Amino acid sequence: MQNTIDRRDFLKTTAALGTGIGLAGLRAGRLAAAESGQGAPNATKLGWRLGCTAYNFRRFTFHEAIDMNASLGLRYIEGFTWQKLSKENPKVQTNQSMPAALRKDLRKKLADAGAKMPSTYCRSLVGEEACRKLFDFAKEMGIETLVGEPPLDPRVFDMLEKLCDQYQINLAVHNHPKSPKSNYWNPKTVLGVSKGRGKRIGACCDTGHWARSGIKPVDGLKTLEGRIISFHIKDITEFGNTKAGCVPVGTGEGDVAGVLKEIARQGLKPSILGIEYEHDTPKLMDEIAQSVCFVNKIAGQL
Repeated sequence: MQNTIDRRDFLKTTAALGTGIGLAGLRAGRLAAAESGQGAPNATKLGWRLGCTAYNFRRFTFHEAIDMNASLGLRYIEGFTWQKLSKENPKVQTNQSMPAALRKDLRKKLADAGAKMPSTYCRSLVGEEACRKLFDFAKEMGIETLVGEPPLDPRVFDMLEKLCDQYQINLAVHNHPKSPKSNYWNPKTVLGVSKGRGKRIGACCDTGHWARSGIKPVDGLKTLEGRIISFHIKDITEFGNTKAGCVPVGTGEGDVAGVLKEIARQGLKPSILGIEYEHDTPKLMDEIAQSVCFVNKIAGQL
């Protein structure tokens, strides 16, 4: 039977978070910060914008994802361009195709939640006309960084660099696990496409995908030092297994503690430090809350 999270589970969990009630299966002490809705104050002190990727909540609308993220005490969320906008507008996706009125409503929704969307993941970064519309949308929504995997073509990067400079928006190249279809699984490739370009071209470091690919995440960060823009932070069940599942950060083989220490060593203040889950589980909110507390704990030691 497939594990999925439904709205009843979400409402029960967020009610527990809001009132400080312990979450099922987890010790109250480990979740104190998230349960009280305080997020990760130690990370905030370091200048880290800890949040979630909306992809965690892909079974929900983006409006719901904003609420779920806020219930954890987090102020930052990364969107993705094919998520349904809201229950009232399920046929509208959270991207440049949104009508002006719905863009205004989304800005209000974010403001009312005390949230910001500093980055969004883009499925396509091809063609100047299409990309310009995406950059227009990003500028209007206050998005600082577009995340994605453009074609491995210098001409495409020439075009994107021009738009980045014009709009003052970053391009963070993301890495998926090692496969014939994954151009950027090796951090040296991301370093290569960034070489000789302005600082608005860099990396969205998906540390869990590096671990799946057999790359030690701290080594990846050292390779890309000076070119790191944002993060997808995930922990995995087995290092070197491209199919490894996600687990609460700090409990798997993704060396998240080492990653956080290296972020501090480099003095990074990324566009977003986004916790990401890729599997369905009825304990999704519990496990993300546990992850928030782990980051907060390590940040407090730095």
